[in-house]
Amino acid sequence: MQININTDSTIERHTGLNEHVESVVENATLRFREQITRVEVHLSDNNSQKSDDGGIRCLMEARVTGYQPIAVSDHAATLHQAIAGAADKLKRAIDSALARLQDTQRHASTKVAADVNVDDAGE
Repeated sequence: MQININTDSTIERHTGLNEHVESVVENATLRFREQITRVEVHLSDNNSQKSDDGGIRCLMEARVTGYQPIAVSDHAATLHQAIAGAADKLKRAIDSALARLQDTQRHASTKVAADVNVDDAGE
């Protein structure tokens, strides 16, 4: 799984930040590691647009094999809170998406098996 980290001009990118983001993303997505090809992380500071939930924004987008990209974001007062919040949301979103995908596949295979049984009964 590849993790790409992007920051806007207001956030200083350094090795410690990169390692922190990679660690949080890897821990949150550990269960889905085989199905995720890439995670894009975008960090920005929107202090010019004061908001009640904090000016730091973390957007995460995961590329999951066999599924549309999954994107989540979180706003918080600190960078670490925004990263942790987005990672938690990403984990839940991937879990939900993969569960829906498995349900769809299971229903499709059940329907095919039922159709085969109906055809066999008619002979």
